Amino acid sequence: MPPRRQRPRESPALVAFGRQMRRMREAKDVKQETIAHLTQVSGPQVSRIETGKKRATRSFVDAVDDYLEAGGSLISLWEDLNKDGHPVPIWFDWPQTEADAVMLVCWQHSIIPGLAQTPAYALALLRGSREAADARIIRQAILTGDKDSNPPIVVFLLDEHVLHNLVGTPETMREQLEHLLELILLPNVTVQVVLSSGEHEGVLGAFVVATMEDRSEIAYIETAIRGITTDNPADLASLARTLVELRSQALTQDMSRELIRKVIKERWT
Repeated sequence: MPPRRQRPRESPALVAFGRQMRRMREAKDVKQETIAHLTQVSGPQVSRIETGKKRATRSFVDAVDDYLEAGGSLISLWEDLNKDGHPVPIWFDWPQTEADAVMLVCWQHSIIPGLAQTPAYALALLRGSREAADARIIRQAILTGDKDSNPPIVVFLLDEHVLHNLVGTPETMREQLEHLLELILLPNVTVQVVLSSGEHEGVLGAFVVATMEDRSEIAYIETAIRGITTDNPADLASLARTLVELRSQALTQDMSRELIRKVIKERWT
């Protein structure tokens, strides 16, 4: 059984920044809601900045510093945390970010994305770890939402190779691809197959881009060592360019559906 991954700790530097901002705000008797309205950022996002769970943008800090009459002290602190253009790393609780997102765009070049996996497929990937597989399947509840929330828009971009890559048994693959066809029926889910040309930047790694309610973005990038979360503008810009390229090579959803059906019939039946 693979070792359970520990949840990374928040950046102490970002926690310190958030606490300082909160002290300045409370000293002026200003509410979080006021800051949210001023910066056009949602209240929960302001709270995350103040608790060190989200990095503030420069424009956000400029506006808050000016409104709180901080004399540039908040800006200076932010700049100290972003020396040489390399922001202090921040680790997000990705499942929570995933659950809070209003849109998720997932790219996978080798396996079915976690949110679209069947229990048998997940179990095969996770080397028989029932606990890990169950946790992955539970996360899929966001695809349909509940009575208190609307499900996010979810786009699955899959390399054609994913449909042919054996995970588990042929029966597992048939069930998995049939599940993809069922997901396509959901009004908020899109599945598109990207033709395997090997001539796009997507071959470098899988990733998910989450768009939050305030239109900010957070990405989860898979590496050979571990998953990395980032809201670095340069990283997000690079992923956006990759997505444009991928979608230019993707089949329409109707064409993707027919290809999936063809692969089920010719390879997994």
